[in-house]
Amino acid sequence: MIHPTAIIDPAAKLADDVQVGAYAIVGGKVLLGKGCKVAPHAQLTGRIEAGPDCKFGHAAIIGCDPQDTSFDPATDSGVRLGSGNVLREHVTIHRSASAGGWTELGDDNFLMAGSHVGHDTLIGTGNVITNNCMIGGHVRIGDRTFLGGGAGFHQFVHIGDLCMVQGNALISKDVPPYCIALLSNRLAGLNVIGLRRAGFTPDLRRELKQAYRLAFLDGKSLSDALSELKKRPWEPETLNLIDALASPSRKGTCFPKQRNRPIIG
Repeated sequence: MIHPTAIIDPAAKLADDVQVGAYAIVGGKVLLGKGCKVAPHAQLTGRIEAGPDCKFGHAAIIGCDPQDTSFDPATDSGVRLGSGNVLREHVTIHRSASAGGWTELGDDNFLMAGSHVGHDTLIGTGNVITNNCMIGGHVRIGDRTFLGGGAGFHQFVHIGDLCMVQGNALISKDVPPYCIALLSNRLAGLNVIGLRRAGFTPDLRRELKQAYRLAFLDGKSLSDALSELKKRPWEPETLNLIDALASPSRKGTCFPKQRNRPIIG
């Protein structure tokens, strides 16, 4: 299960069935759960905790120091992964920049070749992050998002549940839950196909469309639209959208280019 050319620190803790490929390097503060696989030339360095069935692709580099000019390499921090995460070729994930901090992924995320996750980013469950995505530090990503190839995400932004982001998009503001984003900080409506696949009922999808329309397409300022939205009863999923609009990150929220355009989907 361990290739003879792999270098594994004796202090590393690997479950009995972990597989490590040729020329891979596993550091002394690495903990790998059952069923994990480390492909040839991958490097796991620093403090890493990975749950069962995680796969580290060829030449993936996980746990290196953050790209922060003020960072002290003596800082004790790490990368924590849930179960079933797939990190393909040349994926890079940097450890937290804060003492005792973690860059974290939940379960069943699929990071395609060349994608990068910056320090202190928190990623939920079931996300697909496609080739060459660039995710800055302190980004928050929800569950079941799809981030298109080559998209860039500025530090501190929030990406909500079930979002879809177009390839090569430039995102420096929050993408609210259930929305599609494209180009530079532009919303294009709700991710209706994603909502349908996620089991959202027709009634719930109609309600989300109504809330989206009130927030962005009725010609009101966002603050006035939120005042109107908060007067009405909504399902929990719709409240999730409203809460994200009411409490954005420090970066603010993406908007449609023209707020009176018809909703997509």
